[in-house]
This record gives sequence, structure tokens and C-alpha cells, in this order.
Amino acid sequence: MCSHTQQMETLLQRKQAFSVSDARHLGIPRSLLAYHCKQGRLKRLCSGVYEPMDAPGSPYPELELLVKKNADFVVCLLSALQIHEFTTQLPGEFWIAMPRGSTLPRLNAASISCVHLTEKVYRSGVIEKELYGLKFKIYSPAKTVADCFKFRNKIGMDTALEALRDGYRRKLFTIPELIAEARVCRVVKIISPYIESLLS
Repeated sequence: MCSHTQQMETLLQRKQAFSVSDARHLGIPRSLLAYHCKQGRLKRLCSGVYEPMDAPGSPYPELELLVKKNADFVVCLLSALQIHEFTTQLPGEFWIAMPRGSTLPRLNAASISCVHLTEKVYRSGVIEKELYGLKFKIYSPAKTVADCFKFRNKIGMDTALEALRDGYRRKLFTIPELIAEARVCRVVKIISPYIESLLS
């Protein structure tokens, strides 16, 4: 068995999605990927991303695709609330933030909502997390709540208020942390009365 065929078998046995660049790094030619797709051992998730047919599948398929595409993004809003376990509700779309002027990668049928932010707002409150073998960037709980107020017209004021109450009750952030992120998002005047009611 030649070396790239052995490497292909190794990739298939991992039962995880991988990119063309991952395969190229192992010396696997694109033609071999196409061959295994025809053989029914591999499926093409989107341009440049493949997954073994017997892979269990990620509970966050959009996240997996974005990571494999090496996209510059941060998980935000409803999806950040879910991952931080503010809520048990499953958002209908996967929410990410990207720098203003950037373009969302083509991901076929993936259901993604994207907000574009200025550099300062985009970079503030970013933390790194690992989940289901995926390493990615996500906004901190404090930044997520501030974003919920910033984008209240998109996700609903009720959701923003619930995030504020639940996050504070579960001590996912401190009030100074929240105020600092609210300043970055320019929502201090909007959020302050609700913070005061929490503390009263």
C-alpha cells in the first residue's frame, strides 16, 4: 500500500471532517478524495471540506465547517448563549461575528447568521474554547450579553433580558465586566436600568 493511500485510511479512521489542506499536508492528492467520494466512503460537505461517511457528525456542523475553512469568525449571540449554557433553546441558525468588510465562506446548505462588526467591537471579549475536538473563538459571557442588547432588534429584547438575568444569577460574569463590554458595544445607557433592577 502506497504512503498516501495509508494516510487516506488514517484520515477515514478518525471519523472527523477534514479540509483539502489537511489532506495535502499528509501528501494525499485531491484525486484520491474524489475516488473515495465515488466509492461512498467519503462525502463532500462543502468546497474543500470532506467527512467520512461513517462519521458520527458534530452537533455543531456549521461550526465544524467554519473551523475547517479557517474562517476568521467568533461565535456570538444565540449560539454563544447556547454554548455558554445560558439557555437550553436551540437556535434555528448558527450565529457568528466577522470583521466588517469580510465575506462569509460558501458553505452550501449551512444555516448561518452573520453580523459584521468594527475592529474594536469584533476583537473585544474574545476567548478560545474547545468543544467536540474543535478549537474556536467565542465571545465571553459578558460580551455576549452586551451583544444581545446591541442586536436586540435582531434577536429580541426578551432574549437579551433573559441572558442578563440568567448570566448574573449563574455568576457567568461580574457587573464591572459587563459594563466594560457594554461600553465597547455602546449600550451602557440601554442596559444600565436593567442592571440596576438586578442589584436592587
